[in-house]
Amino acid sequence: MRVVNAVFPEPPQIAEFFGAPEDGPFVMVNLLKFHEKAQYPDGSDSHLSGREAYARYGEAVRKLVEGLGGRIRYSGAVTGLLLGEVEELWDAVALAEYPTLAAFQAMAMSPEMHAIEHHRKAGLAGQLNIRTRPGPGF
Repeated sequence: MRVVNAVFPEPPQIAEFFGAPEDGPFVMVNLLKFHEKAQYPDGSDSHLSGREAYARYGEAVRKLVEGLGGRIRYSGAVTGLLLGEVEELWDAVALAEYPTLAAFQAMAMSPEMHAIEHHRKAGLAGQLNIRTRPGPGF
Protein backbone atom coordinates (compact mmCIF):
# COMPACT_ATOMS: atom_id res chain seq x y z
CA MET A 1 0.00 0.00 0.00
CA ARG A 2 1.31 3.40 -0.96
CA VAL A 3 0.34 6.36 1.26
CA VAL A 4 0.68 9.96 0.08
CA ASN A 5 -0.17 12.84 2.38
CA ALA A 6 -1.49 15.97 0.66
CA VAL A 7 -2.69 19.41 1.73
CA PHE A 8 -5.19 19.96 -1.11
CA PRO A 9 -6.98 17.42 -3.32
CA GLU A 10 -6.41 17.27 -7.05
CA PRO A 11 -9.34 18.27 -9.33
CA PRO A 12 -10.14 14.64 -10.30
CA GLN A 13 -10.33 13.71 -6.59
CA ILE A 14 -12.66 16.64 -5.93
CA ALA A 15 -14.92 15.69 -8.84
CA GLU A 16 -15.09 12.05 -7.76
CA PHE A 17 -15.67 12.87 -4.09
CA PHE A 18 -18.45 15.42 -4.63
CA GLY A 19 -19.91 13.41 -7.50
CA ALA A 20 -20.69 10.49 -5.18
CA PRO A 21 -24.35 9.79 -4.45
CA GLU A 22 -25.85 11.48 -1.44
CA ASP A 23 -26.24 8.85 1.28
CA GLY A 24 -26.79 10.84 4.44
CA PRO A 25 -24.54 11.49 7.43
CA PHE A 26 -20.88 10.57 7.32
CA VAL A 27 -17.76 10.89 9.44
CA MET A 28 -14.57 12.22 7.93
CA VAL A 29 -11.44 10.66 9.40
CA ASN A 30 -8.61 13.21 9.25
CA LEU A 31 -5.06 11.90 9.66
CA LEU A 32 -2.92 15.00 10.16
CA LYS A 33 0.81 15.61 9.74
CA PHE A 34 2.06 19.02 10.89
CA HIS A 35 4.98 21.18 9.87
CA GLU A 36 7.49 21.55 12.68
CA LYS A 37 7.10 25.35 12.38
CA ALA A 38 4.13 27.25 10.97
CA GLN A 39 4.68 28.28 7.36
CA TYR A 40 2.69 31.44 6.69
CA PRO A 41 3.60 32.90 3.26
CA ASP A 42 4.26 36.36 4.73
CA GLY A 43 6.54 34.92 7.43
CA SER A 44 4.21 36.01 10.23
CA ASP A 45 3.76 33.97 13.39
CA SER A 46 6.98 32.06 12.75
CA HIS A 47 7.12 31.39 16.50
CA LEU A 48 4.14 29.02 16.16
CA SER A 49 4.43 25.32 15.56
CA GLY A 50 2.49 23.78 12.70
CA ARG A 51 0.19 22.19 15.28
CA GLU A 52 -0.53 25.62 16.81
CA ALA A 53 -1.28 27.17 13.41
CA TYR A 54 -3.60 24.27 12.58
CA ALA A 55 -5.32 24.69 15.97
CA ARG A 56 -6.38 28.18 14.86
CA TYR A 57 -8.01 26.61 11.83
CA GLY A 58 -9.45 23.76 13.89
CA GLU A 59 -11.29 26.03 16.31
CA ALA A 60 -12.81 28.07 13.50
CA VAL A 61 -13.76 25.01 11.43
CA ARG A 62 -15.42 23.44 14.49
CA LYS A 63 -17.82 26.39 14.55
CA LEU A 64 -18.53 25.94 10.82
CA VAL A 65 -19.17 22.22 11.24
CA GLU A 66 -21.51 22.80 14.17
CA GLY A 67 -23.28 25.58 12.23
CA LEU A 68 -24.29 23.13 9.52
CA GLY A 69 -25.54 20.54 12.00
CA GLY A 70 -22.38 18.44 12.30
CA ARG A 71 -19.95 17.95 15.13
CA ILE A 72 -16.35 17.13 15.92
CA ARG A 73 -16.58 13.64 17.42
CA TYR A 74 -12.93 13.30 18.44
CA SER A 75 -9.58 15.02 18.15
CA GLY A 76 -6.34 13.74 19.61
CA ALA A 77 -2.61 13.24 19.23
CA VAL A 78 -1.22 10.05 17.70
CA THR A 79 0.90 8.40 20.39
CA GLY A 80 1.85 5.03 18.98
CA LEU A 81 1.22 2.22 16.52
CA LEU A 82 0.23 -1.26 17.62
CA LEU A 83 -0.45 -2.98 14.31
CA GLY A 84 0.80 -2.43 10.79
CA GLU A 85 3.64 -0.34 9.52
CA VAL A 86 4.00 3.12 8.01
CA GLU A 87 7.15 5.05 7.22
CA GLU A 88 6.07 7.96 9.41
CA LEU A 89 3.11 8.26 11.78
CA TRP A 90 0.62 11.07 11.54
CA ASP A 91 0.67 13.60 14.37
CA ALA A 92 -3.05 13.76 15.09
CA VAL A 93 -6.44 12.27 14.26
CA ALA A 94 -9.74 14.13 14.07
CA LEU A 95 -13.20 12.71 13.40
CA ALA A 96 -15.77 15.18 12.05
CA GLU A 97 -19.40 14.22 11.47
CA TYR A 98 -21.35 15.92 8.67
CA PRO A 99 -25.10 15.65 8.05
CA THR A 100 -24.77 15.36 4.25
CA LEU A 101 -22.25 15.53 1.45
CA ALA A 102 -23.98 18.68 0.19
CA ALA A 103 -23.53 20.36 3.60
CA PHE A 104 -19.84 19.45 3.62
CA GLN A 105 -19.41 20.80 0.08
CA ALA A 106 -21.18 24.05 0.95
CA MET A 107 -18.89 24.50 3.96
CA ALA A 108 -15.75 23.64 1.97
CA MET A 109 -16.62 26.23 -0.70
CA SER A 110 -17.83 28.95 1.69
CA PRO A 111 -16.21 32.37 2.15
CA GLU A 112 -15.88 31.52 5.86
CA MET A 113 -13.75 28.48 5.01
CA HIS A 114 -11.70 30.50 2.55
CA ALA A 115 -11.02 33.06 5.31
CA ILE A 116 -9.41 30.45 7.62
CA GLU A 117 -7.71 28.22 5.05
CA HIS A 118 -4.35 30.01 5.47
CA HIS A 119 -4.02 28.59 9.00
CA ARG A 120 -4.62 25.07 7.69
CA LYS A 121 -2.06 25.52 4.95
CA ALA A 122 0.50 27.06 7.35
CA GLY A 123 0.17 24.19 9.81
CA LEU A 124 -0.18 21.10 7.66
CA ALA A 125 2.62 19.17 6.02
CA GLY A 126 -0.04 16.80 4.70
CA GLN A 127 -3.04 14.71 5.58
CA LEU A 128 -5.42 11.98 4.58
CA ASN A 129 -9.20 12.56 4.59
CA ILE A 130 -11.22 9.35 4.64
CA ARG A 131 -15.00 9.52 4.26
CA THR A 132 -16.86 6.85 6.22
CA ARG A 133 -20.54 6.12 6.66
CA PRO A 134 -22.28 4.47 9.56
CA GLY A 135 -22.62 0.71 9.31
CA PRO A 136 -23.94 -2.04 11.51
CA GLY A 137 -22.21 -2.22 14.88
CA PHE A 138 -19.70 -4.91 15.71
